[in-house]
Amino acid sequence: MPRATNNVAAKQRHKKYLKAAKGYWGARSKTYKIARQTVEKGLTYAFRDRKAKKRDFRRLWIVRINAACRLNDISYSRFISGLHKSNVEINRKVLAHLAWHDASAFTRLVEIVKGN
Repeated sequence: MPRATNNVAAKQRHKKYLKAAKGYWGARSKTYKIARQTVEKGLTYAFRDRKAKKRDFRRLWIVRINAACRLNDISYSRFISGLHKSNVEINRKVLAHLAWHDASAFTRLVEIVKGN
């Protein structure tokens, strides 16, 4: 019985990893074994950081909102609490955008919160 090597599938698998490792330095882009290890580690970092990105942006938005609140003589927690009590449904991403780009609109929101 002839020996079966499955060369076609093995070559496709190797090409897939080497293509993904394109641009890496040295053996990381040339050698299959090392390229595969590097690509798989990169994929685990990518998976982890897609989750971390959400946390990081939320933290950034809160910092920006807090800074704008302090300029309007109110704390972040009182501002957010006041928004909920005033039934103003606006997320932190939009609040941060207003605080950063449109200070007058943000000030009006603070006035609404202080009015209640």
